[in-house]
Amino acid sequence: MKIKYELIKESNRARLGKLVTNHGTFDTPMFMPVGTLANVKLLTPEELKEAGSAVILSNTYHLWLRPGEDIVSKAGGLHKFMNYNGPILTDCGGFQVFSLIKNKEKDITEEGVHFKSHIDGRNLFLTPELSIQIQNKLDSDIAMSFDECIPFPATYEYAKKSTERTLRWAKRGKNAFNNDNQSLFGIVQGGAYKDLRKYSALETVKMDFEGYSIGGTSVGEDKETMYNMVDWAIKYLPKDKPRYLMGVGEPIDLLEGIERGVDMFDCVLPTRIARHANAFTLDGKINLRNAKFKEDFSPIDKECDCYTCKHYSKAYVRHLFVAGESLGGRLLSIHNIRFLIKMMENVRNSLKNDKFEEFKELFIKRYYK
Repeated sequence: MKIKYELIKESNRARLGKLVTNHGTFDTPMFMPVGTLANVKLLTPEELKEAGSAVILSNTYHLWLRPGEDIVSKAGGLHKFMNYNGPILTDCGGFQVFSLIKNKEKDITEEGVHFKSHIDGRNLFLTPELSIQIQNKLDSDIAMSFDECIPFPATYEYAKKSTERTLRWAKRGKNAFNNDNQSLFGIVQGGAYKDLRKYSALETVKMDFEGYSIGGTSVGEDKETMYNMVDWAIKYLPKDKPRYLMGVGEPIDLLEGIERGVDMFDCVLPTRIARHANAFTLDGKINLRNAKFKEDFSPIDKECDCYTCKHYSKAYVRHLFVAGESLGGRLLSIHNIRFLIKMMENVRNSLKNDKFEEFKELFIKRYYK
């Protein structure tokens, strides 16, 4: 079946809802861990479930190259291949592809995008149709339209040309889409331009996707610009469909997105910073390599209920990093993912009790003191 979204309650623009999928029903707003290569780095599916994970992401571009969509299809689809029984969203591969482009004017064509593999340097060509066909074979719950991620800064002329092309690509991808058990999301672009964001949102909604993503944010712009990008687009998205802000994982950005009406977020941040000894805590981000934690036998966050905080101290985790033991990255990945998921649980509770604004203010005051 296609996914279904139920709006339960609004608090100003912030939304409390439910997302019904083939692999369960989950509350929103939610944070989605990223499993680029059919694996959330260092963690097992069982550990993700214990952390409260619902939807996770995998990457179309990377799985296209390794092991290939046909291998995943033969395994019974992405869920069986990676042994994850929750919902999965596959991104379109656009962000990765455009980071590999050498000459935008030459390599981005109306038909698709020319680029070189990051693995072996061979020439590749990805079209909207091919991106969708790959995702259909991966058999995720949610597939994403193929779009161009507009860099920041970009001229108005470039952003307009790119936005219009993304809309044409969205139509082509929707026409190529062929999986009754999968839902397709459209992506709103427009760069840092208010009129282009509005235009992209309105035209994308006309195509009637199962959900809508706000793309092209968190690409080097300042916070105010990013929040404006969301504001300029989200007011034109339907209330009965899920709204997804791509590539955002900083606590402040999650709260600002929720306040503006976003339902779904994803980011590699919690596992990426974990591999560098950084941990989220309610009192701000910390680095466990810091010498002050050498004899600190308290948990990473005393109010956290994750496996790591229940069983290990800052001193032990610091020792693992200093000694070069990979368990340190695993333990912090478990903690960081659980931290953001628990934060979302607390957000949803605040929405139920009409206290989101109070929750946001207190969280920010403590975290960014």
